[in-house]
Amino acid sequence: MFEYFKYLTAIVMAAIAIWRFPAVRYGDFHRRALWGGYAGFAVALWLYTPAVMNAVDRIPVVDLDALLRHFASTAATIAALTYVSTSYGKSTEAVVPRHVVVSRWIARASYRAGAVGVVLLTVLFFTVVDRRVQSQDFLIDHAGQWGVAVYMSVFYFFPLVTAAVCGYQWTRAARQAECASMRIGLTLMAVAMWMGLVHSLARPGLLWVAVIFPMSPSTVQLVVDAESLWMDLLFLIVAIGASIPTSRAVVGRWKTWRTLNRIYPLWFDLAEAFPGTSLYPPGKRLTEFMQVRVPIDVRLDRWTQDIADACEKLRYYAPRGLIFAAEDFTASHSDPEPAAEAYWIKAALKAVDTAPASVDASVPLREKPFVDTDSEAAWLARVSAAYSNITEDQAQELLVYAAGAEFEEECPKVRPAT
Repeated sequence: MFEYFKYLTAIVMAAIAIWRFPAVRYGDFHRRALWGGYAGFAVALWLYTPAVMNAVDRIPVVDLDALLRHFASTAATIAALTYVSTSYGKSTEAVVPRHVVVSRWIARASYRAGAVGVVLLTVLFFTVVDRRVQSQDFLIDHAGQWGVAVYMSVFYFFPLVTAAVCGYQWTRAARQAECASMRIGLTLMAVAMWMGLVHSLARPGLLWVAVIFPMSPSTVQLVVDAESLWMDLLFLIVAIGASIPTSRAVVGRWKTWRTLNRIYPLWFDLAEAFPGTSLYPPGKRLTEFMQVRVPIDVRLDRWTQDIADACEKLRYYAPRGLIFAAEDFTASHSDPEPAAEAYWIKAALKAVDTAPASVDASVPLREKPFVDTDSEAAWLARVSAAYSNITEDQAQELLVYAAGAEFEEECPKVRPAT
């Protein structure tokens, strides 16, 4: 059961690191530092799992898995410390508060201290740590050895400082947060950091107690398992706390993906009909949604602009009264206004293949009171839904309907689309 919990925490932390990976490319320095913390802790947690430990044990360096865990954890704590110190250690006040000064100093010193710490850990690992036999559990098998107590005291110095700084800054930020989701998320992360502070004191404390007062293996096993469970719970709380403030961003991203998927048929046909409209040639649906060269919100803005530009070009191919004919043609449609625009686009695209462009543009589409890209995209999604259900015969029928001088007298009564 305890091993499954290790896998759970490793999977959750890895999922968050993958989820936040776009910050490496599109984010600023603070977000990259935050991602580095998640990625480092994910690597460290995976190195705690039995499967990965067994794989690393094949390398002919005794207890190498422990050293790699501590390297990954050190890198992660420095990244988290950098993020918190630079993000929450800002002030625009004339007199800079003391905690801001301290945070800035820690941020500047963290990388140099981390480099020294990694070198020191490596030296201690290969000199004072007794590694004659491969250990099943690094702490339990080496409990009572002064070399490991020194080594782990150096290692836990970084988590101790990070937990203290992060706990203080997140507690302070949670009190000042105006958004409920941000306040809850920061509170959970602050609680996790204070738990980390306790863990960073308890783990080396156990090793020094075992040096001074020898303890039975069963007692050491019990305490180490309890501390490990405490640490895994800490990471789960961090994961939950970090996810809550971004829940609205996830919902917004999902809505944007759905909108892009809905307007894709309309955008593809228009971009293909007028190749110079889009910045790049349109691809198949799967290809478009797999590419990551453009952020999703920027892509939605581009697609809406591409559609608007292509519709403006369509006016030079559409019959002059096509929009009025489309409105008449879709009068009984369940959603008549976007359906009329969809029929106009479908028929005008058909006219592109059969007639040259006119000198004069036809009547423009109806004005819509769009206030932003999202409102325009929502409208285009409705247009695209109707557009996808229009057949070539219906588009041709609308062109014939629009070409007559007198719609009701010269054209036969057509069956409106439903």
